[in-house]
Amino acid sequence: MRIDLSGKTALVTGSTQGIGAAIATGLARAGARVGINGRSERSVTAAIERITGDLEGEGPGADLVAAPGDVSSDEGCEQVLGTLPQVDILVNNLGIFEAKPPLEISDAEWRRFFEVNVLAAVRLTRAYLPAMRERGWGRIQYIASDSAIVTPAEMIHYGMSKTALLAVSRGFAKEAAGSGVTVNSVIAGPTHTGGVEEFVYQLVDEQLPWEEAQREFMRLHRPQSLIQRLIEPEEIANMVVYLSSALASATTGGAVRVDGGYVDAILP
Repeated sequence: MRIDLSGKTALVTGSTQGIGAAIATGLARAGARVGINGRSERSVTAAIERITGDLEGEGPGADLVAAPGDVSSDEGCEQVLGTLPQVDILVNNLGIFEAKPPLEISDAEWRRFFEVNVLAAVRLTRAYLPAMRERGWGRIQYIASDSAIVTPAEMIHYGMSKTALLAVSRGFAKEAAGSGVTVNSVIAGPTHTGGVEEFVYQLVDEQLPWEEAQREFMRLHRPQSLIQRLIEPEEIANMVVYLSSALASATTGGAVRVDGGYVDAILP
């Protein structure tokens, strides 16, 4: 299966590291022009240098665009839209997470998680979807989480925001019905990033070697996983690249799982 995204422009929010950087790399590898987004010009520049180096020797070279801006704010969103006024592929990847006892989550924290994890994606969808519909082609994706369905007790504010993304995705898919624009969510399972390593060590003995800590985390906190390991960011990126292509033209309004499988669980 060969995926060719030549001639397409993509924006991946929160793409300076982790899952977002892997997605941006995958889209660039498939030939897309990719906007790299982060809050600062410095982080975006560093990410472009890393991704360019990773793809060196793999064809004509990566076509990457610096698109800094905090898209969880109106001002940051306008900054990104000024750089990339039109895209064919929008991947709403930006998200924050943390572990916190439920009764200690303040009103301000609830609002912050909704602003960053949900409203940023809504704001960009509202900006880009109309032109996609007029052109008769487009791809919008939301990076959700298994926490949307199996809400973790240690971070229900995060789970709430990811559940909201499933509703947002389904609703915008209906808005785009019959237009040639597809809208989907990707339900990602626990993924191996630097931030997740820190999160794991908040929940298990920080003296454990990483491989042992990972196994203990999965055993205690994600026992429903069938693969019983953290997912690598590239495994999420592979699904996103496919959904961004013409090959996925009949997949819309879906919540596609890259979660490692579940024991005795009913998911979309």
